[in-house]
Amino acid sequence: MNVIIVGAGNVGYYLAERLSDKNYVVLIEKEPKLSEKVAEKLNCLVINGDGCNPEILKRAGIKKADVVAAVTGNDEDNLIICQIAKEIFNVKRVVARINNPKNEKTFYELGVDVAISGTSLLAKVIEEEVNWEDFVTLFTFKRGKLSILRIDLPENSPVINKKLKEITLPEDSVIVAIIREDEFIIPKDDFIFNENDEVIATTKVENETILLNTLIGEVEER
Repeated sequence: MNVIIVGAGNVGYYLAERLSDKNYVVLIEKEPKLSEKVAEKLNCLVINGDGCNPEILKRAGIKKADVVAAVTGNDEDNLIICQIAKEIFNVKRVVARINNPKNEKTFYELGVDVAISGTSLLAKVIEEEVNWEDFVTLFTFKRGKLSILRIDLPENSPVINKKLKEITLPEDSVIVAIIREDEFIIPKDDFIFNENDEVIATTKVENETILLNTLIGEVEER
């Protein structure tokens, strides 16, 4: 899987380190000294340049990229990078770090697939969603305020073997349906979750991260 990460700060470094074992990762960083430093330590290609520049993204192989993650410390840059990846190069999935949670709604309204503030959660989303099987935003509606999601429950999900009524969902979130093998289930309060259940849920856009944590597990910050 081809992953481009823009931004080699703590977040970008951690993502590249974590993802490069199983994927082809290219890391873009515009600060020359930082580029040199991380290139010496990481087992991936590091390019010195501005990720907002389409030519730099071309050098990184964006035409073959499966995922682009914009994780700089500047929300405006992250949004620009995601828009270039999506609109110019037709990258299927773009993931962004949000430094200011107030910008989350704007990111989704402008086409970012996953926008997350937690570093380790961001890594989990990229790593486990490279094939986009664990957490997929199906669509947003009501001007980007609500989302319908599909979340596949991993074996270590905290809700496995629990009843629906035992789970505390974020505000204004609803478990709409469960797909279990070929069975479509409308869950009642006594419904018990199993590993690999496909959960269809609706929530406010700003609560997607909380819902993800609830259903597939809290991720410790590093």
